[in-house]
Amino acid sequence: MGERSFRDKVSRLRQAYAPHEHRPLGGYLVAMGGYAGLLGTLATAVKLTGRPLPSRPSTADIVLVSIATHKLSRVLSKDAVTSPIRAPFTQYDKPIGSGEVMEQVRDQGSGTRHAIGELLSCPFCLAVWIATGLTGGLVLAPRLTRLAATALTAVAASDFLQMAYAMAQQAAQGQAKPDASD
Repeated sequence: MGERSFRDKVSRLRQAYAPHEHRPLGGYLVAMGGYAGLLGTLATAVKLTGRPLPSRPSTADIVLVSIATHKLSRVLSKDAVTSPIRAPFTQYDKPIGSGEVMEQVRDQGSGTRHAIGELLSCPFCLAVWIATGLTGGLVLAPRLTRLAATALTAVAASDFLQMAYAMAQQAAQGQAKPDASD
């Protein structure tokens, strides 16, 4: 199938799927292809290194990877400091507290750019990619992956403690709204 024919089919599919709203289905296909590429790369690396796959992940690794995935997906998709990564695909909207920002996906540009903007600004969407990378890391470089995941988990726990401290401090002062950025 030629590129023109493929684009025509995607355009017709997009029109049938969401006639009154722009949905970058072609961009989503590119993103899914990138994810498939990530999986293929991990599988190839596991095969080439001869690393054995665990019969089942340990509960401790599942908890560690889950919390690390949560934290890294928030850092990459919402932290003000990582906004330069997202800037080509998103536009700053407003601060949302605790060092995080709200951004809007850029509408101008390609469907791929839009899809990447959605991926990079959505912690739920990004978590799939991060969990896949960390899980692959547990097979290919388990000590390094556990060390990095431990650091991310410690930061996530610290975030909750900072917010609990701010809430307790404000409750002691008789204030109604907590502001964890203090």
